[in-house]
Amino acid sequence: MFEVRFHGRGGQGAVMAAQTLAEAAVIEGRHAQAFPYFGAERRGAPVMAFARIADRKISIKSQVYEPDLLVVLDESLLDIEPVARGLKPGGKAVINTRKLPTEIDLGMEVECATVPATSIAMEYLKAPIVNTAILGAVAMVCDLFSMGSMQQAIENRFGGKFGEAAARANAAAAAAAYSQTLRGRCKGNRPFVPRRVWLPDWRDIPIGNTLGEGVKDGVTVGPGGAKQNLTGSWRVQTPRYDKEKCVRCLRCWFSCPEGCIKREEDEYVRWDLNYCKGCGICAQVCPVKAIDMMKGGSR
Repeated sequence: MFEVRFHGRGGQGAVMAAQTLAEAAVIEGRHAQAFPYFGAERRGAPVMAFARIADRKISIKSQVYEPDLLVVLDESLLDIEPVARGLKPGGKAVINTRKLPTEIDLGMEVECATVPATSIAMEYLKAPIVNTAILGAVAMVCDLFSMGSMQQAIENRFGGKFGEAAARANAAAAAAAYSQTLRGRCKGNRPFVPRRVWLPDWRDIPIGNTLGEGVKDGVTVGPGGAKQNLTGSWRVQTPRYDKEKCVRCLRCWFSCPEGCIKREEDEYVRWDLNYCKGCGICAQVCPVKAIDMMKGGSR
């Protein structure tokens, strides 16, 4: 049995990628299953999806804990989650990044493929939805199905849901990624550090009371605990602020859904890019166009 684990962010299409990969395997005459793992996360939050491929009926229903193939749709997840935990020593990894495979550190030395899936998605789909681009790279490193079967699965799944034009665009993104994928071996220097969880368990909450803000093991718990999650790494576009145009109406400050726009003493504003997700609402509500959105995660 061949097991695949996808790590991505809500909105990047990790679940659809797992389902499409499974369909490509079925086209090749194999058995397959695909399913997601997420809770109440919103767009941009880390999510996982899983797929299994076998030559006989698959009866196991658990999550994939020891994958043969690791697929990472967002490079920033490498710094906040031990994504390679459980990856088999002879396993493979596919990473969405502009870096070379030899520049990637997963904490273990394995065969690694890198592909600039975000830029490919922006070129072909006009949106940072990288699932079909990353599948092109998966087809390059995985010999369980051909690129032809992968493109057929993409056209079947996306054509039925979004139309023929979307099917062609997504298939083209996969083909472009297939040709741009670089293969090598990654580094294994990164230690596997368990992810810190800010939420308390039931033993930390007094019966009949609410939990006050405090610090436990160096992590803030209770109100304000979300400060531990630097959501700015989710951003694919960054606000650019022209102070000369600003009329200090503060519509951007009032409308920011994350509260990452701060008021200065002179009533001008600044962005806390540690938390700005690049949603662009501030640019949309600005009446004098003092804010526009630049591509990329830096100012």
